[in-house]
Amino acid sequence: MIDIFIGFLLAVHIVVCLLLTFIVLMQRPRSEGLGTAFGSAVTDTLFGSSTGNVLTKMTTWLGTIFFITTVSLAYLYTHHKPSSKLGSELQEASTVKKTPTAPTTNIPSPTPTSPVIPKTDKTGK
Repeated sequence: MIDIFIGFLLAVHIVVCLLLTFIVLMQRPRSEGLGTAFGSAVTDTLFGSSTGNVLTKMTTWLGTIFFITTVSLAYLYTHHKPSSKLGSELQEASTVKKTPTAPTTNIPSPTPTSPVIPKTDKTGK
């Protein structure tokens, strides 16, 4: 279920990215922008005489949607469990595994004894 929602949200995110790019390029800030490449009055025909206000509002809305979808996708991907074998193997490889310790046995330790010093005679033999 979450895979379908991630796919849908990713599609919306891509559409918003394309629309945001197109809208920003259509705006006519100080140097007329790329809106003149489509014809001198195309944006006026599409959006009326208040083209700047409409494009500014659309940029604001699309920017907000872009931010929301970005944060949502980041959250969903971090809490998503992969359903493929490759994804689960990558997730297992990224986790830190503890090294197993040697099993402990209950073997009694030997009692300490004094070292045996061989007796030598005074001649060194």
